[in-house]
Amino acid sequence: MIDNQIEIEEFIDQFELFPGTRYMGSKNKIILDLWHYLQEIEFDSFLDVFAGSNVVSYFMKTKGKQVITNDFMAISYFTSKAIIENTSTKIGEKDLLLLLQTPSSESFIYETYKDLYFADNENQFLDRVRANIELLDNDFKKAIAISALTRACMKKRPRGIFTFIGHRYDDGRKDIRKSLENHFIDNVHEFNNAVFDNETTCEANNELSQKLDKTADLVYLDPPYYSPKSDNDYVRRYHFVEGLAKRWEGLEIQEHTITKKFKSYQSPFSKRNTAFDAFHSLIEKHKDSVIAISYSSNSIPTKEELTNILKEYKNDVIVHEIDHTYSFGNQNHKIGNKSNRVKEYLFIGK
Repeated sequence: MIDNQIEIEEFIDQFELFPGTRYMGSKNKIILDLWHYLQEIEFDSFLDVFAGSNVVSYFMKTKGKQVITNDFMAISYFTSKAIIENTSTKIGEKDLLLLLQTPSSESFIYETYKDLYFADNENQFLDRVRANIELLDNDFKKAIAISALTRACMKKRPRGIFTFIGHRYDDGRKDIRKSLENHFIDNVHEFNNAVFDNETTCEANNELSQKLDKTADLVYLDPPYYSPKSDNDYVRRYHFVEGLAKRWEGLEIQEHTITKKFKSYQSPFSKRNTAFDAFHSLIEKHKDSVIAISYSSNSIPTKEELTNILKEYKNDVIVHEIDHTYSFGNQNHKIGNKSNRVKEYLFIGK
């Protein structure tokens, strides 16, 4: 018992260094509930097909698992690269000075997003730092810098999203008052502190789930489920930081939109008419592994339908209900709306 307590205390100390955000769908609040059931499975390797905020993958890394992450969003991939795949590389003071002080003629953000999300001097700061990131001599350093810069934008932005312009939801938080430069510096230190070696070889990927050619003992699925009662469009919420991470390369900005978002990525999981086939295809692809699926009660397929899909490929299917009920969105019309509240399920197929 004493040994177990020591192990848990050490784990909590490491996990507390995870640089979390209010990323949509993050499992940060229920990670210990997920682990309560997943720890009963014997596994050394863990594949997170839709890594999202990376909280589940980081947790598994702290437990000594060989972690393979994947996400089609670049902001998720760079976070994985920075603190999951990376074992020791950090941004030093010289690197930070390079990023902050090297002059740049870049002006894309200043010209394209003027008066939308940040002040002129902040847009110029983003242009300069994002250009200077390319001067770093190491991919892990670049990943830390990109992750720190995108998180800085999300921390300073009201509600952490980019679905509206201006400061409509400015609630006076300290984070909103802090400059982007100070946010960035603080985040570089946070990501540096989150880097550690768990003595396995972890890996980050940036692929569509249907094209990912990776496997593991335990495959964890948490896709952007289709629901008629909530919006699962990650691009709509995070288009600015996603574009920032990719330097808008290969993205089609929709100039007619007020927010200047780019055309959304296509996901078969986010549409009613393709979600069933997408689940069948992905579960069949990983049928030789133990499969765990996080799921919300207001999603399609339903709990019963998803159970039946799993049973076509797995002999033993268990569904756990996580004792956690939350609401999508905090707009006034959604607060107290019971139809918008959902429960969390964990499907395990062996």
